[in-house]
Amino acid sequence: MFQSFEAQSTPEQGPARLSALRDLMAAQGLDVWLVPRADAHQGEYVAPRDARLRWLTGFSGSAGFCVVLQDQAGVFIDGRYRVQVLSEVADCFTPVHWPEVQLADWLKQARPDGGVLGFDPWLHSVDEVARLRAALPEFTLRAVDNLVDRIWDDQPDAPDAPFTAHPVALSGEDHAAKSARLAQNLAAEACVLTLPDSIAWLLNIRGSDIERNPVPQAFAILYGSGAVRLFAGAGKATDVLDHLGPDVTIADMADFLPALRDLTGKVQIDPKSCPELVATTLAEGAAKVVHGSDPCILPKACKNTVEIAGAKAAHERDAVAMVRFLAWLDATAPQGGLTEIDVVRALEGFRRETNALRDISFETICGAGPHGAIVHYRVSEKTNRALGRDELLLVDSGGQYQDGTTDITRTMVIGTPRADHRACYTRVLQGMIAISRMRFPKGVGGQHLDALARAPLWLAGMDYDHGTGHGVGSYLSVHEGPQSLSRRSEVALQAGMILSNEPGYYRPGNFGIRIENLIVTVEAPALQGADDRQMLAFETLTWVPFDRRLIDVDLLTRAERDWIDLYHADTLRLIGSRLDHATTEWLVAACAPL
Repeated sequence: MFQSFEAQSTPEQGPARLSALRDLMAAQGLDVWLVPRADAHQGEYVAPRDARLRWLTGFSGSAGFCVVLQDQAGVFIDGRYRVQVLSEVADCFTPVHWPEVQLADWLKQARPDGGVLGFDPWLHSVDEVARLRAALPEFTLRAVDNLVDRIWDDQPDAPDAPFTAHPVALSGEDHAAKSARLAQNLAAEACVLTLPDSIAWLLNIRGSDIERNPVPQAFAILYGSGAVRLFAGAGKATDVLDHLGPDVTIADMADFLPALRDLTGKVQIDPKSCPELVATTLAEGAAKVVHGSDPCILPKACKNTVEIAGAKAAHERDAVAMVRFLAWLDATAPQGGLTEIDVVRALEGFRRETNALRDISFETICGAGPHGAIVHYRVSEKTNRALGRDELLLVDSGGQYQDGTTDITRTMVIGTPRADHRACYTRVLQGMIAISRMRFPKGVGGQHLDALARAPLWLAGMDYDHGTGHGVGSYLSVHEGPQSLSRRSEVALQAGMILSNEPGYYRPGNFGIRIENLIVTVEAPALQGADDRQMLAFETLTWVPFDRRLIDVDLLTRAERDWIDLYHADTLRLIGSRLDHATTEWLVAACAPL
């Protein structure tokens, strides 16, 4: 459970693997080789076969890339991973703070005279390659078959699990209706789809190709007629043939590139996610390539009423598991002896006892004491730490249920909190409340709201190095675009979008705090005396109490106290009747008014 891939990716192995890669680069006449954390589908998550970045460097984070030269190798990581990377990569790799340091600037300094930059055209998007060409005129970019694959002797096989149908009772719309609706708005005769979650949503299918994410690895072409051609590995679509019906034809994955060469007329691709090789292959044929957004992205993000109802049901079910877990933790942790792995296993057990869990939605983050300051810490047998007395415990977890995907973070104290624990926790909670209570005009995006969650921390000279919230799928990826609560997000929020709301604070070597609920964007209720401006608001989906021991009531405004009391009252009302007597008593105490 905790070392499924670690045995293949240790810092000790890094130097030999890097040396082998450099030998191959020299033989190919390459001065630079890029190793992204990406697969041919350009999704955030990759199968073990495609975990090239981790195999080479040991870095296990969900975002980053490596740039290899003969005399240096930089591992580019954002603020979430700057502590984690130090313990995962060998000294032959140099961590680079990104995006503060851009790849082009770093390369110009490392090789001011330029050179030949090699890349795998499956693993870099059209936009990414165009930006590199524009920013690096001193370099010659060369598309090459992947070099890491050539030196990775025991590379795992490609996933081969069959696809499954996702019922209309949970999706809320038949796949043929989705295809017809999207085809009407295409500005082309066909559109190439490469993102697994887009294809899953469009065709109402799911898969198990990516751990913790029920997406199918496939490609598809949506035609202007509404017909779809699905490209998948041999036998993977056999079980969904009847579900897909006559308007969806199935082809082998090997037929994808030849099919692109045969397309004519205007063919739409999304340059932000389409692999460079898809665009160059289309250009070899008679197609005229046009750029546009993946047509599934926004409709998938704006959940319909059936999907929202499913999300609410999934969150209430998940809340029962979480409350049972928190009651167990409160009773068990003071006795001593618990470790991070014990906590992870217990929480997953409570979720499995719902008898509805399909999988956890990501590897549980369980950081005790200083491990909580590692934003995306993942416990292993090697790092497993006992829960210390009077320390904080950060647990970020979620479940995949057929009616919805959950993601929740709670930070608890084991014993008695310090004054700085309480002050920092309360400021993080104030930021989460600010987002939860916000009303905002239509057209406002996540970049406009992100600062509201940070303001209480900013006033105290504090901040956190990650976005405030990400989109969440409907029994799909726990990280879903295009919506987010982030200073980098320019996407206007729309009704039906589900997001996380998760400000935090991290003191390296000491403790970490994060508090996360999921919220759904809704039409704001009318206010007496307001003008007729169209407004949106957030409705809370997550119902699990906060740790009252960590709340400094003196820091709260009256409105914040009232919000917490109402939230706890609603939690007790929604969840209390589903629990055994002892757990209900614990919940009553946890939800008592401040």
